[in-house]
Amino acid sequence: MLEKIVIANRGEIALRILRACRELGIKTVAIHSEADRDLKHVRLADESVCIGPAPSIKSYLNTPAIISAAEVTDAVGIHPGYGFLSENADFAERVEQSGFVFIGPKAETIRIMGDKVAAIESMKAAGVPCVPGSDGPLGDDHETNIRMAKQIGYPVIIKAAGGGGGRGMRVVHSEGSLLNSISLTKTEAGTAFNNDMVYMEKYLENPRHVEFQVLADEHGNAIHLGERDCSMQRRHQKVVEEAPAPGITEEERHRIGERVSEACRQIGYRGAGTFEFLYENGEFYFIEMNTRVQVEHPVTEMITGIDIVKEQLLIASGEPLRYKQEDIKITGHAIECRINAEDPKNFLPSPGLIKQYHAPGGPGIRVDSHIYNGYMVPPHYDSLIGKLIAHGENRDSAIARIRTALTEIVIDGIKTNIPLHQDIMRDSAFLKGGTNIHYLEKKLGL
Repeated sequence: MLEKIVIANRGEIALRILRACRELGIKTVAIHSEADRDLKHVRLADESVCIGPAPSIKSYLNTPAIISAAEVTDAVGIHPGYGFLSENADFAERVEQSGFVFIGPKAETIRIMGDKVAAIESMKAAGVPCVPGSDGPLGDDHETNIRMAKQIGYPVIIKAAGGGGGRGMRVVHSEGSLLNSISLTKTEAGTAFNNDMVYMEKYLENPRHVEFQVLADEHGNAIHLGERDCSMQRRHQKVVEEAPAPGITEEERHRIGERVSEACRQIGYRGAGTFEFLYENGEFYFIEMNTRVQVEHPVTEMITGIDIVKEQLLIASGEPLRYKQEDIKITGHAIECRINAEDPKNFLPSPGLIKQYHAPGGPGIRVDSHIYNGYMVPPHYDSLIGKLIAHGENRDSAIARIRTALTEIVIDGIKTNIPLHQDIMRDSAFLKGGTNIHYLEKKLGL
């Protein structure tokens, strides 16, 4: 077992990791910026180290400072959480080269999955269904690219191989704008990701976003924990997530779940990960793999009873998976609302002092949050301040519970997107289930 780890993150995920460590008897080191010395997990950790000023580039993205914190505290591992350096292969490599355990996949795996072209090639080799496309990077032969787009069928989308988070994408509806779109995307990709490689895919016009959670160990064992629907999005950022995904059959879950588990075994995956798919007209199309714990992991934990963060820590300790696929049972339904410190109308960040905070309760309610009365939400980081999760015996029950919780929760002093969530939970299309990834933006007029 890992005796002591550095939590290389902040906010609710840092507190989530600390709680899992406490259960396993692992000592914790909380690193923090000067702006974050009053975070709850910093106060609760066994040790804390300030690693720099508020800007992320000088603190949470500062690899030498994080590794130095591990050295001076005699830690043996580093958990990156999500965001920041969690999917940075160079960071994972530096951690391992410095003699520490990186609580996540191997660096080479992160590199393969971070390169969208290489990731798609790996998935096809493992039998995972992918979006029809160029099957590799686009070259400079204009005629070849035009012919390929015709074969795929318009609209197509040009994507940066090193992109992510909705960046480095351009939809093309006709041949007339194809070559210019390829050129622009290559230029933008080179600037943003230091990699101008782009590829082409069929653009699915009304898909849902359905993802599969996996766990894999270094001994060749891999399982899936079912799927989540994350289609309620705004500008490629998830707002509401739920598990299981409405309308997905047990046969579909088994078919795709087995393929992603086999893909983990083939690529030698280690840790927790998520395979993201677009789902349209009954077909799954792989788009990317996230090689870390997801923000929305609680909904999967609620329907399976498995602590994903604890499993990450056990796997990183060299333990074999404690579960076989037949052990995984899905019970009920769970929904998560991401609570952000932002104006619910224009979505501008709303940092400031939390004058009053009251968390909701009741059967099936879970709140993952680092905030408290008197906490100052800083302006330097992502606006996520908490996650409200409800579990019920079925989807209707989960919605009813989260509706009640949204009326109970109190966060005064700053603006939050709670009114948006209350509106979504009354929306007839959401209540029916199966909305596509464009639905929320159209509803909001964006």
